[in-house]
Amino acid sequence: MTFANFVTIQYGLLIDQVPYLKELFESIWIFAVVFVSAYVPVAIVIGYWHRKTQWRVEQHALFKENEIGATMWLFVIDLIDGKVSDEEKQQMRDMLHKIVRKPPRATEQTENQKQDRVDRPTEASISKEPRIEQGQK
Repeated sequence: MTFANFVTIQYGLLIDQVPYLKELFESIWIFAVVFVSAYVPVAIVIGYWHRKTQWRVEQHALFKENEIGATMWLFVIDLIDGKVSDEEKQQMRDMLHKIVRKPPRATEQTENQKQDRVDRPTEASISKEPRIEQGQK
């Protein structure tokens, strides 16, 4: 309805008032067909351009606000640099299992670790957020 209203108003205010355009578009139907045939491709091109540019802007904003992702990337960098302890690795595993809400799967552990704790995280271990700072050893 809005589109038909727009075509009607433009024909009445623009086409009827300009003699050259009145001769070119003798009826509202001719104007509507020409307008729609020009409007649809232009709208598609503008929409495609907007989607491409807006996607980058939204992804950049989401990346800057993603604390969990930033924590994970800092952990990966520290892991590569060899600055991560076994306790921090377990804290990260527990945090990631909490995010995906799946029980942790069994990992290879030493006999002492198997005796000290069960493979499932406890409430206390889930509530602890890893404290990984940039440059932490």
